[in-house]
Amino acid sequence: MIQNSAAANLEKTMNHPCYNCGASQNARIHLPVAPKCNIQCNYCVRQFDCVNESRPGVVSAVLTPGEAVSRYFEAKKTIPNLTVAGIAGPGDALANFKEVRETLRQIRQRDPDVTFCLSTNGLMLPFYANDLLALGVSHVTVTMNTVDAAAGANIYDHINYLGKTYTGADGAAILLQNQLSGIRYLAEKGVVLKVNIVLLKGINEHQIEDIVRTAKDCGCRITNIMQLIPVSGSKFAHMEPAGNADLNRIRKQSADILPQMYHCKQCRADAVGALENDLSRQFGGKSDDDKAAGVKGRYRFAVCSVDGTRVDQHFGHAERFLIYDYRDGAVRFVEARPVEKYCAGPDQADEEDQIAKAVKTIDECDCVVCMRIGNHPSHVLRDKGLEIFTTYNQIEGALKEAAETLASREAVGVPAACG
Repeated sequence: MIQNSAAANLEKTMNHPCYNCGASQNARIHLPVAPKCNIQCNYCVRQFDCVNESRPGVVSAVLTPGEAVSRYFEAKKTIPNLTVAGIAGPGDALANFKEVRETLRQIRQRDPDVTFCLSTNGLMLPFYANDLLALGVSHVTVTMNTVDAAAGANIYDHINYLGKTYTGADGAAILLQNQLSGIRYLAEKGVVLKVNIVLLKGINEHQIEDIVRTAKDCGCRITNIMQLIPVSGSKFAHMEPAGNADLNRIRKQSADILPQMYHCKQCRADAVGALENDLSRQFGGKSDDDKAAGVKGRYRFAVCSVDGTRVDQHFGHAERFLIYDYRDGAVRFVEARPVEKYCAGPDQADEEDQIAKAVKTIDECDCVVCMRIGNHPSHVLRDKGLEIFTTYNQIEGALKEAAETLASREAVGVPAACG
């Protein structure tokens, strides 16, 4: 068995980009060998052949252990700062443990100094904890969204556990019990634990500090409170994510209990490279910077964004539109245009008038890019000749995706209903 020394693992943490913000210059590789999942979260839809989304659960292709090992060593040749090999899906690592074990075993044989990390929902953690120790896994991330089974019943549709399907609070209680016991055991053995928490408005937003406190009591060293990414086709597809101000407020409150991760990119399950420099295109995926690269076309976009870097806002909540020009693969910011939001509550002015004013503000644009939009404003925009692209992504990557969609539909004469 490879010994997991607590001191050695903490030293590795100093160079791990997902556990230490000061190590963001180091690279990691996610090896997508785990397609199956044993729980169904209400916010998740796994996609195994998607190149256009940047979020957990998405990959371009699932790899065999042999393919994953080859990808790791291919990446090592060209990325000198690659220090971490991780398994983060697209399903759950421990629901695919045969493939995970073989992948890590082969890599360890050829690279004894590699840092292994693994992400899991924790359902099978007590069963495979000793195997992880034997493989030399030094860092484990567990997604634990609640410490209350009643709340868990609203987060998880079902779990599949030891050949039986459980729903409601019963399933959530089993999951929580296994998460806590697995975390405690691995922490006692010197493994560095991180808990990920998806902030869900109306469900767990007032429990976050309790979750963080429980994680600390179990031996975790850091927590990562993440914004919900609404995913089409999931039960929470229309849930409003918490705003950045609320997210950071809760993080700061929780920082009094445990160190917080502020630099998470909510990466794909096949990410390669440093957090700020996606190189997955070179190794079988497609990087954000490469999305729609080479697509010829000239478009003007109106973007709904709260923080100015991501498409993270509902069309009806926008108080400004960020105007961007796309020219043959290049994206250029033009200006910000104020607009009076039409979703302003019961005291708002006539909605039809407000929507008309919003459309007039951007009437020379080709497409609106937003996180969500209602049916009525969608029809109004399209009647005025504006297309719509819905996504949650970095602005530049989103605009390149939108341009690719517009160009491909124009080429075949199909109206460009996007998103």
